[in-house]
Amino acid sequence: MTTGAGRSRSRAWPRLLAVAIVALILLWGAFTLYAAGQPLLGAIILGLTTGFVVIFGSDRFYGSRFIFPGIAAVLVFIAFPVIYTIYIGFTNYSSSNLLTYPRAVEVLTARGTVDQSTEQPFAVARDGDEYRIWLPESGLLSDPVPLTEEGTAALSPADAPETLLDRREAVALREGLARLTLETPEGQLIRNAGLRSFALVVPDYVQTGPDQLTRSDGTVLTADHRAGFFRTEDGVAVPPGWRVNVGLANFERIFTSQGIRGPTVEIFVWTFVFAGLSVLLCFSVGLLLAVILQWQHLRYKPVYRVLLILPYAVPSFISILVFRGLFNQNFGEINLILDALFGLRPNWFTDATLARTMVVIVNTWLGYPYMMLLAMGFLQSVPEDHKKAAVLEGASSIRVFFTITLPQIIPPFLPLLIAAFAFNFNNLVLIFLLTRGLPDIPGTVIPAGRTDILASFTYRLAFDNAGQQFGLAGAITLLIFVVVAVISYANFVAMRRAAARRAGRTL
Repeated sequence: MTTGAGRSRSRAWPRLLAVAIVALILLWGAFTLYAAGQPLLGAIILGLTTGFVVIFGSDRFYGSRFIFPGIAAVLVFIAFPVIYTIYIGFTNYSSSNLLTYPRAVEVLTARGTVDQSTEQPFAVARDGDEYRIWLPESGLLSDPVPLTEEGTAALSPADAPETLLDRREAVALREGLARLTLETPEGQLIRNAGLRSFALVVPDYVQTGPDQLTRSDGTVLTADHRAGFFRTEDGVAVPPGWRVNVGLANFERIFTSQGIRGPTVEIFVWTFVFAGLSVLLCFSVGLLLAVILQWQHLRYKPVYRVLLILPYAVPSFISILVFRGLFNQNFGEINLILDALFGLRPNWFTDATLARTMVVIVNTWLGYPYMMLLAMGFLQSVPEDHKKAAVLEGASSIRVFFTITLPQIIPPFLPLLIAAFAFNFNNLVLIFLLTRGLPDIPGTVIPAGRTDILASFTYRLAFDNAGQQFGLAGAITLLIFVVVAVISYANFVAMRRAAARRAGRTL
């Protein structure tokens, strides 16, 4: 007869087998990430694998199985990007410093100059699964080579092969030919110098010491591990560079360089103004329309509701692109109407004040339907008895709204308003599609525009610029993170105190 413990073990085998399979897959992923140069992410996956095996492999942690996926998602998709971004802020990571030090040495020493006096055409002949290189001018034929990896083949005098590949077939082998070195009978090494020839390639740089390279003209380059560049004796940096930790150098640039500090402060202030105005206007317009739609004598209410909710139903990126066309300075319908009525053609995209006004207008259009829908629900919760009592005491409709209706709908609205502020604080899509941050702020050493908010500013700094400065963008992102965290904590404290005061008045 089967015991209870035996039945429990028999039921556990499928689960343990599934845990083992998933663990092996995760271990393979962690090893792959480590081999690809991502040790931090590999270590996170390894830690999650350990936790997965312990929690799902043992019945002692049954309750933790329900929260483990959420914790894993937070670590991989939130904690890791934040930590990695903060780490980048303390490095010189940029388009000029993408490589590691060994890779930078490898790239420099791989550079070479073709000696045109030794250049000669070639042809390729198939030899089973391998190939031979034929140099017709010197009558030399190489040993068979696979052309699948780095290699060297010796050349020796020989007759021309009977069949040679045509030019198109030879071009298809260009990657393998680029990795091939041929050695002549005199001991000279020649390499592929193009699609049609082999020649002697003189290296531009030769490694002559642990941190030293010598250029073909005799110039000595020394590695500067503080800046991440090889430098000549005159101090000239030779790219490409490599990544190094620079400590607080990026933060010092932000606070000491006027070309960086000035636009950063301006964009920081505008971000708060933009988010605040967007929330205020969306809330005001949405609440006003909700109050109008509550009017008992208003006819065709369902039609108005559908029309007013349409901006919320249309994907935002489509609406933004439509408004970009409407506000076009030369052919947009808005300027055509203003010109016909008042003789005005505002420069919406080149004037800083008008560009910012346009951004707020478009964001209000996109955001008011959400506030209107919320307000329509909250207005239904306001007791009619309170309004009637105020009217009987002689209060006007406006006074009833501001003294009875508004105070009762603000508390449930407040968390949503804070959430809307946080959303608009990072509303990258609107800025990127409508203005791309333009017009630019003059006199800056980094890409910065009048309509940029902090999110679009760091995006342009890191990705939308020829001199991508990931380290500086990471430093600015850390400052944004700290500021937003302080504001969020202050809002949390304010809401908790307000709730405590309301509870005290209720008691």
